[in-house]
Amino acid sequence: MDRDEAIKTIRANLRKRSGKAWSVTGGRGTGWGWIHISAPPKRRVNGCMTPEDGMELAHLLDLHRAVHQYESVPASSDYYREYVDRSAGVAPTIYGQRYWD
Repeated sequence: MDRDEAIKTIRANLRKRSGKAWSVTGGRGTGWGWIHISAPPKRRVNGCMTPEDGMELAHLLDLHRAVHQYESVPASSDYYREYVDRSAGVAPTIYGQRYWD
């Protein structure tokens, strides 16, 4: 799965499950492959999600912590697949493995 396909799928899954828009964007420059998931700019306060949006996003992605600014998805097809599954509300079929120090 490539980055653009993952972005499109995660965005659609989150909208379908929550009934709300979510910002799912790709990184730039040296972070090009990374994906950032957050509330859209009009729902942010000083660049950060509201506590309610952070908790909702954490719930939608089945994370065990609240998300404050955005959730980062590392640049690898395994992480993309994991977060596509999470955004769909299903247990991930594969988990990304940390590849940096």
